[in-house]
Amino acid sequence: MAADKGADSEDAHVEGDGLRWLDQAEKEAWTGVLSLAMLLPGRLESPLRREHGITLFEYLVLSHMSEAPQRRLRMGDLAYLAGGSPSRLSNVMKRFERRAWVERFPDPGNGRYILATLTEEGFSVVRRAAPTHLRAVRGMLLDRLSVADQKALTRIAEKLQIRPVDFL
Repeated sequence: MAADKGADSEDAHVEGDGLRWLDQAEKEAWTGVLSLAMLLPGRLESPLRREHGITLFEYLVLSHMSEAPQRRLRMGDLAYLAGGSPSRLSNVMKRFERRAWVERFPDPGNGRYILATLTEEGFSVVRRAAPTHLRAVRGMLLDRLSVADQKALTRIAEKLQIRPVDFL
């Protein structure tokens, strides 16, 4: 909610309880972030669903596994990297196992963890889907931004601590 700044005071948007309402510039920044968070994922998912029958989350799971050493990650790390809950990932992995795209097994170094490995069939799926995803990312985002804009997005994500840590 934007504040209606009065002519009397620069701090007219501060409530008695110390709550500061958004000024116009803050509202525009917030609306931009919200639009990115709410609209961009669906737009990136649409071509993946249409051309490959997978969701954006499923693509991210496959992609992160394809980039991991030995195409293998702990389930908890994979859930974090793909931006989903452990239960959501578990449901996706069950479907992937039925399709022979992944295999899961206890971590030999620590049996409390489950490792997921991308099979050759799963790797083939992500290789076919990657160009579709890349075209969408470039067309909807990266090619529309300058290098400075791209660096600003990276810097903002790091500052807000919402950029996944690189496990690889």
